[in-house]
Amino acid sequence: METTQQSDAVVTLTESAAEEVRSKLASDPQGAAKGLRIYVEKGGCSGLQYGMVFDEKRADDLAQSCLGVAVLVDPFSADFVRGSVVDFSDALNGGGFKITNPQAARSCGCGRSFETGG
Repeated sequence: METTQQSDAVVTLTESAAEEVRSKLASDPQGAAKGLRIYVEKGGCSGLQYGMVFDEKRADDLAQSCLGVAVLVDPFSADFVRGSVVDFSDALNGGGFKITNPQAARSCGCGRSFETGG
């Protein structure tokens, strides 16, 4: 799998996010062949929403390794998430994965939906 330098990364994972992804992939019998796909699709209360799924690399993906985790982003989504940081919290309230996106002009309270400034 092609990798990029951390400074060239489309998306960065925090250590806690990478640890959670590695744990989930380790419990999946076919996890070794998969990476974390981060994507954007139309929807949500602000117009666009994030998605994350374990998936195999596709031909046009931008692939990188971040803290030992393969991160996959399709070219369409890369334009919207470039520079984002994915974090994970196991807190009882507000826990789970959270994406901090410097390109989002406005984000919804749900944390999964955002609007760009252009």
